[in-house]
Amino acid sequence: MAILAFDFGGSAVKYGVWNGKEMTDKGKFTTPKTWEEMKASLLAVFVGMAQEFEGVAFSAPGVVDVEKRMINGISAIPYIHRFNIFKELEELFNLPVTIENDANCAGMAEIYEGAAKGKKEVAFVVVGTGIGGAIFHNGQIAKGAHLYGGEFGLMYLSEGETFSKLGTAVQMAWRYCERKGVEKETFTGEDVFRLAENGDELAKEEVNLFYEYLTQGLFSIQFSLDPEMIVLGGGVSAKEGLLDEINRRMKEKLAHFELNDFIPQIVTCKYENDANLIGAAANFITSQKNNE
Repeated sequence: MAILAFDFGGSAVKYGVWNGKEMTDKGKFTTPKTWEEMKASLLAVFVGMAQEFEGVAFSAPGVVDVEKRMINGISAIPYIHRFNIFKELEELFNLPVTIENDANCAGMAEIYEGAAKGKKEVAFVVVGTGIGGAIFHNGQIAKGAHLYGGEFGLMYLSEGETFSKLGTAVQMAWRYCERKGVEKETFTGEDVFRLAENGDELAKEEVNLFYEYLTQGLFSIQFSLDPEMIVLGGGVSAKEGLLDEINRRMKEKLAHFELNDFIPQIVTCKYENDANLIGAAANFITSQKNNE
């Protein structure tokens, strides 16, 4: 039987139907401004599908506490936090409901059906505006004692700045704009990469810093957790030549520290736009098996 999956985002809510092989009937709607409006929109999608579901799976921002059945932390959707959201959604659909953090869902998509399928020890690193991620140990999400496992973006890298602040293409573009004395949305990461390729010296400096900080962060993750594989997600993961440059710099760092035992395996994600939805469905399937 099918699973209806939703992905809560700050600007849009995506949805689709997992039929056991692929995500079908995909769509999205603008993120509502209130919880009541959100429930009405979710129910409208559910009813509009006009089919039977085994359950409903959610990918959501924030710190998802499954035992306490609520979402803690903060996000761009403040009204989903700190109440028994599981109960309200179960009552809304009259079906079993699972909820998991969006980065964890994206990681689950990769470990169950994607680039890390068959691996047991994996670090999934999402490079967006900031940096998030997920840790997998023995094939299972390792959330940590306080549910902050995989929050790689909080690592300090340089002069009190974090991985999230330094190691993304979005932040690279913002630094470039600041140095040019223009509004921070004037140039995108893609613009800065292109400008660097065309010889813009300031852009070349910022691109170099981006790669250096990203590689430093990945180096620290590799030698803290020792995963079999690091999977990179987020929009920048699709950039041509990204892995070649990261691997070149990684080899330089290995040589500098005389680390000769292995070369970290770094790959880009298989799933991009559908990762959170597929991971939400995978989380539902896993949760149901664990409850049997």
